[in-house]
Amino acid sequence: MPLTFCPNCSNALTVSRAEPSSQYPLGINRFECRTCPYQYVLDRAYFEDTPMKQKEVEEVFGGKEEFKNADSMAAQCPAEGCPGDRAYFFQLQIRSADEPMTTFLKCTTCGTRWREN
Repeated sequence: MPLTFCPNCSNALTVSRAEPSSQYPLGINRFECRTCPYQYVLDRAYFEDTPMKQKEVEEVFGGKEEFKNADSMAAQCPAEGCPGDRAYFFQLQIRSADEPMTTFLKCTTCGTRWREN
């Protein structure tokens, strides 16, 4: 929708909601000028339905081979109902050098992934 201007003072109009009435109990949208009393009631819905294309994401950590050569350690799985007590892990330095390394874990039982600092 193009930017709409006031015909009286040429300022940009803003969208606001009019006072509730018996026909419109929640009020109706309108364009209104913030400097003069001009109002224009929007009697139809203004929207655009634009389908967005999903961006293809590359596997940064290696895809299915991510935990192929990873070590395992004792760790309780955070997934509800999973009795897993071991997890594959690897560590990366994703923050500055004075921060600790981040540990990426994957449950050996259910495959749930999580990370710890």
